[in-house]
Amino acid sequence: MNEAQILMVMSNAPDKASAHALARMLVETKLVACVNILPGVQSVYRWHGQIEQADEVTLLIKTTRQQYAELQQTLVSAHPYDVPELIAWPITEGYAPYLQWVAAETTSDKHA
Repeated sequence: MNEAQILMVMSNAPDKASAHALARMLVETKLVACVNILPGVQSVYRWHGQIEQADEVTLLIKTTRQQYAELQQTLVSAHPYDVPELIAWPITEGYAPYLQWVAAETTSDKHA
């Protein structure tokens, strides 16, 4: 298997249109292999001292550790939130052909 460390990255968007735009941009630039868009998420959080509640759309993003820094910069720059949620965790197990596909899709020529 390719030695690339595969990551699962999570972010939330305020609506489906934003989520789809972010997902398409990330896949087109080959920073990520795939983005799952999960609508209907309810978030409760504290923001500027107030407890807030929002309907959001979750993005589950598959990429590699090698792409993470550029992914973060790109997503934060394009995201509609001032402070977007962006967390990542390593994938320690998975179906080898799928993990190889993720690695291959994120190491090809950019912007191809």
